[in-house]
Amino acid sequence: MRIYDCTTFYNENFILDVRFNILDPFVDKFVICESGYSHSGQKKKFNFDINKFNKFKDKIIYLKIDKEPEDLKYLIENGEKKETKEDARVNAIKRIAYQRNFIKEGIIDASKNDLILYSDNDEIPNLKNFELENIKNELIYFKQKLFYYKFNLFCDRYEWFGTKGCKKKNLLDFEWLRNTKPKKYKPFRFDTFFSKNKYINVKIIDEGGWHFTQLKNITDLYEKLTNSEDHQEFKDAKKSIQEIEVLMKKKVIIYDHKVKKNEYKFEKEFKLKTVGLDNLPEYIKSNKDKFKDWIDEN
Repeated sequence: MRIYDCTTFYNENFILDVRFNILDPFVDKFVICESGYSHSGQKKKFNFDINKFNKFKDKIIYLKIDKEPEDLKYLIENGEKKETKEDARVNAIKRIAYQRNFIKEGIIDASKNDLILYSDNDEIPNLKNFELENIKNELIYFKQKLFYYKFNLFCDRYEWFGTKGCKKKNLLDFEWLRNTKPKKYKPFRFDTFFSKNKYINVKIIDEGGWHFTQLKNITDLYEKLTNSEDHQEFKDAKKSIQEIEVLMKKKVIIYDHKVKKNEYKFEKEFKLKTVGLDNLPEYIKSNKDKFKDWIDEN
């Protein structure tokens, strides 16, 4: 039984290198999928360069998508395509789903009992004490600590379930896996018999890893925010690059994880907490001098 670690890619070389180093002792194959379009629909160059990751070259399966989904929504006015705000949100979700589901091309050689893990590349599972051979559950969810801007700036408002996994034989597609509910439902709950996102036979890994989001310089972070799934809402917030830089220095985020999916997310401010290095992966703790610019000293 092998482990396939699967993720999407935009231009996150720094965090991807951290991911590879943390997971290398446990993972058999890394599957990386990159699109030639951002989530906002902007044409982009392909940024992944396998030569930057020579240490892991034999494990990497790299996939490229050079077209958009066929079912995007637009208004046609005077022969030009235009997006409403709702279309922009829906189209971003469709682009993400299309990119995720393309990852199936990278696991063709996996056996039916191989474990397939999916995360965004800044969501890193903790596999250190992971007993793969004992996993009998249909789905596995990794409860992860959420960090912003620095490796140890902790957001304590929200339990993050980034990495999800299952055996290949149970995998419907990657978007389905991403959207399953990270909860163990009680037996005989009527709604689980017909649902494709609620399951009974699941395992939750409590010390399940780390979500290191927005560990970027201000220029790269602003580009991400204006091209992410929530790019239209971020544009509506009318935050300049200078204002985002101030938030970083104040150790504050303005994204509310607790609002419902269709509600406005960029409004309130939430303070982050500086925590000790004992909360971090061994690779980061062992290389704290290398990562000194990404560790908050409070």
